Amino acid sequence: MTETTGRPVADPALWPAPLAADPVDATVTVPGSKSVTNRALVLAALASEPGWLRRPLRSRDTLLMADALRAMGTEIEETASSSTAPVSGPASSGEVWRVVPAGLHGPATVDVGNAGTVMRFLPPVASLADGPVRFDGDPRSYERPLHGVIDALRTLGARIDDDRRGALPLTVHGAGSLVGGGVDVDASSSSQFVSALLLSGARFNQGVEVRHIGGRLPSVPHIRMTVEMVRAAGAQVDAPEDGGAPNVWRVTPGALLGRDVTVEPDLSNAQPFLAAALITGGRVTVPDWPRRTTQAGDALREILTAMGGACALDDGGLTLTGGARVHGIDIDLGEVGELTPGIAAVAALADGESVLRGVAHLRLHETDRLAALAKEINGLGGDVTETEDGLRIRPRPLHGGVFHTYDDHRLATAGAVLGLAVPGVEVENVATTAKTLPDFPELWHGMLGRAAPGSAGAPADPAAKV
Repeated sequence: MTETTGRPVADPALWPAPLAADPVDATVTVPGSKSVTNRALVLAALASEPGWLRRPLRSRDTLLMADALRAMGTEIEETASSSTAPVSGPASSGEVWRVVPAGLHGPATVDVGNAGTVMRFLPPVASLADGPVRFDGDPRSYERPLHGVIDALRTLGARIDDDRRGALPLTVHGAGSLVGGGVDVDASSSSQFVSALLLSGARFNQGVEVRHIGGRLPSVPHIRMTVEMVRAAGAQVDAPEDGGAPNVWRVTPGALLGRDVTVEPDLSNAQPFLAAALITGGRVTVPDWPRRTTQAGDALREILTAMGGACALDDGGLTLTGGARVHGIDIDLGEVGELTPGIAAVAALADGESVLRGVAHLRLHETDRLAALAKEINGLGGDVTETEDGLRIRPRPLHGGVFHTYDDHRLATAGAVLGLAVPGVEVENVATTAKTLPDFPELWHGMLGRAAPGSAGAPADPAAKV
């Protein structure tokens, strides 16, 4: 693309990933967890009294969830801390969302975007509404599996019109209540099928008993997060980790409490910043890293240590210090699949081969993440092959080029990680990171001690070197 003067103009859809000239040394404050924010919103909307969310994540996925609940009648007030909300220590400063349950109703229309939590967590909520609720979303959302939730709700007494596709778009004809009871679910393609039923289960007349009957269940930490949050809201939950039957969860019917929830930092979104310390031999601290958490991202401490880093967790947060080399890794990521793109990027810069296993379900995420990672890393000169359930990565000297993201936020951050060590990497549509990590480019440049292009004090020309 050129102007009439013939001077080259940068493609605004391509983001020049900044190259790290020196080891990174930074403290990066990561916004709140998407997984916690969206679960807390659902539970608050189903509660019998108002609740508060402190430090919620404000991103595309969470705003889609909030707007969907508003469409079904829930009041959500977005304010700063005030005397109207109980104060619970220093963590209570910052943004607060007050959620007031006001009776679920239709008709309503829900835009799920491409958010798995919205498209899967809210049909059970809609079954409790009085009236029809239509669900629609981005084109990719039509391709993502939803049959587990749809079939389960029909078994539990809901009426759903989806033209028997097992996918979006669909309409849930809420009757104001749902019988509930026992149901078999194949959640091998998404653990969110289980979480969706557990979040609303206390409001079903007979509660719910969910029995997973398929193959390997992925992303189990996310189910544990759901169980802990449902219990904290006042419901009785029996889970396998309590000594119960494997792959069976029970939620007893009853009222849910309005709570005062402070949202933890999103540990999975801390990944690219910690990876930056690892591959540059530098140091990054993420404040407020919880000492105990159900977030899948906590596994980064063990994984990145195995790849050559050193982690220290103290009152200041988590600090990762990179070593002299980055090591390859052979690892099963089945429980923490969302970390795969970032781990793959680091592995492409390692000193030996890596095998990432247990993540076949990533082919059904925002994009086919396995195919996309192989294609894009290979496009920069890498050697990545798909396996039946993951990736084999053999490090090769990489070169610059366009790293396509397929509207997938974790592909975009993976491209940024590669760009720290490889000159000339351009990330397509870095703005897709707003799905879960708003202002990522600004945070990334800030980590490097630079102003983002277009910001105050930065070059206005997007083609300018950063």
